[in-house]
Amino acid sequence: MARPLLPDDLWTEIAPLLPPPRPRPKGGRRPIENRAALTGILFVLRSGVPWEMLPAEMGCGCGMSCWRRLRDWQAAGVWARLHQVLLERLHGAGEIDWSRASLDSASVPAKKRGSATGPNPTDRGKAGTKRHLVTDARGTPLGVCLSGANRHDSVMMAPTLDAIPPVRNGRRGRPRHRPDKLHADKAYDAEPRRHECRARGIVPRIARRGIERSERLGRHRWVVERTHAWFNRFRRLPVRYERRADIYEAFTSLAASLITLNQIRRFC
Repeated sequence: MARPLLPDDLWTEIAPLLPPPRPRPKGGRRPIENRAALTGILFVLRSGVPWEMLPAEMGCGCGMSCWRRLRDWQAAGVWARLHQVLLERLHGAGEIDWSRASLDSASVPAKKRGSATGPNPTDRGKAGTKRHLVTDARGTPLGVCLSGANRHDSVMMAPTLDAIPPVRNGRRGRPRHRPDKLHADKAYDAEPRRHECRARGIVPRIARRGIERSERLGRHRWVVERTHAWFNRFRRLPVRYERRADIYEAFTSLAASLITLNQIRRFC
């Protein structure tokens, strides 16, 4: 049997995080339910259809109502908190492998330009956005950042590491938000990047240009490339259609949560 678009385990995690509904004027139209709005958001994320083509028979209201709910929940920090809560569930079960982390980026074209875009040097200077991602040794997304496609990978290492939220395991003690070791390719080969890792208590394992052979470089880093492929299964992400960076960031953060939820189902 196919899994529903909004399964109960996802709704159980996100429902307590949603802000209370705004008071509506007397006689105003009743807003759509949060669960219906989230179903519409998930449909657009997974299928890639434009907001105005959201099927009316789904009962999710109009596309712009779902868009506004996505925007408002992003401003309220719902998507980031959801990802953190799911990471804490996985960490509490002992299923986040902090011994090794992998870092890499992927560029996507940005059709409408906007903030966090830039000329992509690998795509004839067309506007694009770069997704910077750090995962644990099993490919679970720990932190995600966005930048213009012309932003060099190495300067985004520190912001991406700092995007990892503090993750508690349900027991006493300090939360965890740093891996033991970080694997990265030759794009990050610079002494300031190694210093940034050491300053955060992370052992850098960055490939050196002209020294290490290419066939050895992907032995531990292939997991982050696979996770980028998981992100691209959400049809709204391989091409950025949103002019506003916060909307694309909301989609990306929600996708990270769905990937993390799949890891919970797989390992817990």
